[in-house]
Amino acid sequence: MSEKNLSSGVKKAESLEKKPAAKRSEGAKTKRTAKSAEKTAAKGENLHTQREESAELTRKEERKLEAARLRAEREQKRMEKKLEHKQKSEERAAAMKDRQQERREKRLERREQLKNKSAQQRAEDKKQARLARAEAAKAKREARLNAKIAKREHDLKVKAEKRKQKKDRAPGFGGWLAAVIALGVSTLALGTMLTFGWINMNGMQADMASDTTHSLYELNAIIDNLDSNLAKARVSSSAGDRTRIFTDIAIESELAESAIERLPVAGELTRSMTAFINKVGESAQGMLVAVADGNNLSSSQKAGIEYMYECNRQLKEFLNGLTGEMKEKDMMAALAGKGAMFKGFEGYVDPAVETPKEIYDGPFAENTEKVSAKDIDGLEEISQGRAEELCMQWFDGYGVQETKCTGEAVAEQLTVFNVRMTTEDGDEYFAQVSKAGGKLVMFDSYKDCSEHNFSAENCKTIAQNFLKTAGYDRMICVWESESGTTCDLNYVYEQNGAAVYPDMIKVKVCEERGIVTGLEALPYVLNHTERNIAEPALSKAQAEKRLGGMLETESSRLAIIPKDGNEKLAYEFCGTYGGRKYYVYLDADTGTELDVFTVVGTQLM
Repeated sequence: MSEKNLSSGVKKAESLEKKPAAKRSEGAKTKRTAKSAEKTAAKGENLHTQREESAELTRKEERKLEAARLRAEREQKRMEKKLEHKQKSEERAAAMKDRQQERREKRLERREQLKNKSAQQRAEDKKQARLARAEAAKAKREARLNAKIAKREHDLKVKAEKRKQKKDRAPGFGGWLAAVIALGVSTLALGTMLTFGWINMNGMQADMASDTTHSLYELNAIIDNLDSNLAKARVSSSAGDRTRIFTDIAIESELAESAIERLPVAGELTRSMTAFINKVGESAQGMLVAVADGNNLSSSQKAGIEYMYECNRQLKEFLNGLTGEMKEKDMMAALAGKGAMFKGFEGYVDPAVETPKEIYDGPFAENTEKVSAKDIDGLEEISQGRAEELCMQWFDGYGVQETKCTGEAVAEQLTVFNVRMTTEDGDEYFAQVSKAGGKLVMFDSYKDCSEHNFSAENCKTIAQNFLKTAGYDRMICVWESESGTTCDLNYVYEQNGAAVYPDMIKVKVCEERGIVTGLEALPYVLNHTERNIAEPALSKAQAEKRLGGMLETESSRLAIIPKDGNEKLAYEFCGTYGGRKYYVYLDADTGTELDVFTVVGTQLM
C-alpha cells in the first residue's frame, strides 16, 4: 500500500470519527433548547400561578372589607334602633308619668269634693250617674233598633203580601193563570175575579178588609220569628249570638206591637197580649244590657226566656189557626163588631202583678227617710280626736299609718266628721263619723279593684266581720250583687226574726284584696231603734193564701218596711211567676198588698 492511500484512509477515518461528535453536539443543543423551553414554560406557569394567587388574595381582601362594611352598617342600624327604642321608652315613661299625675290630681279633686259632700249627696250622684249611663245605653240601643226596624218592616211587608197572595190563590194557580193569559183580556179579568172571589167587598170595606188581613199576616210572621229567636235564646251561650238574638227580639216586639195597634179591635181585647209583647221587649233590652256589660244571665232571666218561649208558642198556634181559617163572613162580622173572630186576643196573658217596681239594688235600697222616733241629738257627742281613734280601731289591719280629721259636714240632719286615712303603701281612704254617738256613717276607698280572688260567700263573711268590728251587730244580708271585681251587699237589722229594712247598711267588698272598700250606713244611723213588734193578726199561712196561688213561693218571713213615712209590719214572700222573680209584701194584720218588686239582673237573698 502506498503512502498516498494510507494518508487518504486516515483522513476518511478521522472524518468518520468527527461526524458522530457533531451529531452528539446537535442533540445536546436540542436537549438544551428543550430544557430551556421547559424552564420558560415552568416560569410562565409559575408566573400565572402567582398572578392567580395574587388575584385570589385581592378578592379575599375585598370580601373582608365588604364583610367589615356590612358589620359596620348592621352595628350602626342596631345602635340607631337601640337609641330609638330608648327614646320611645322615655316618651312612654313620660306619658305614663303624666297620666299618673292626672289621676293623682283627679283623686285630689275628688277628695276635696268629698270633704263637703254628705253620704246622701254621694248616693244621689251615684244614682244620677247610673241613670245617665242607662239613658245613654238606651239611646244607643234605640238608634240601633230604629236602623233595623226600617229594613225589617219593609221585609215583613213584602213577606206578608206574598203570604196573603199565596193564601188568596186557588189550587193550581200557576197553570191556570197561563191558560187565562192565553185567552185574552176578558178571560184574565174573569179569572182575577174568581181568584179573589172570597173577598166579595168593594170600596172602603174592601180596603179595610185588606188592611186587616195584611196586619194579621204581618203579626203572624213576626210571632213566627219571635218563636225562632226565643228558641235560640234558650240554648245560646255565646255573648255575640245573644247580642244578635236579643236585638232581634227587641225589634220584633216593637213590630208586633205596631201590628196589633193597626187591627180594628177594641183596646180591652188586646190589652193582655200587648202587655205580654211589651214585657218581651223590655226583658230583651234588659238582657242586652247584661250581656253588653259582660255579665252572665241570672237564673230569673233564664227562667224568663222559658216563660216567654212557652207563651209565644201558644200565641203562634192561636194566630196560625186564626189566619188559616179566616173566611169572608168572619172578617165581615168582625169589622161590623160582631162574631168572635178576635175574642182569642182577650185575656191571653195574665201577668202575676200589675206594673211591679223593678229593683236593681234591692228592696227599699233607696230609702233614706228617717221614719222612726229615734232622737239622734240625744246621743253623746265625740271629739275630732276620738273620731280619728275610732277609725284606727275600725281599720286595724288595713295598714293605716295616719288619720287626719279635715272638718265637719252635714248628712241629712246628722253632723259628721270627715276623716282621711293614709296607709303604709300610700293608699288613701275617706270616712265619715257621726258627731253624735261616734258611728261609722260612710267609708270609701280611692283604689280600684281589678281581679276576682274571693267568692260571694267569702265577701259576705268579710262584710259581716267588718260590721261587727264597727259596732253593727245582728245584721243579716238581704241582697248581693257581683260585678266580677266587687261584691255589693245590703244588710238590715234583725229583731225577733223580722228583717228591719229601714235599718239598712250597704257594704262593698273588693274581690281582689278581700277587704271592705265601701260602706253607707246613714239609713241605719238615722232610723235604728229597738221596735215594739206586736204579734201579727194573720199567720204566715193565712197571708200566703191571699196571694191566690199565683206565686210559687220560695221563702217567706216577717219584715218591717218603710211605707208613706211610717213603718209597717209585713210578710215578705219571695217566689216566681212566669219565669220572673217577685217580692210581695202583705200587711201582716190585714193581708193588704203593700209593695211588689220584680228582680232585674241580680238576686235577692
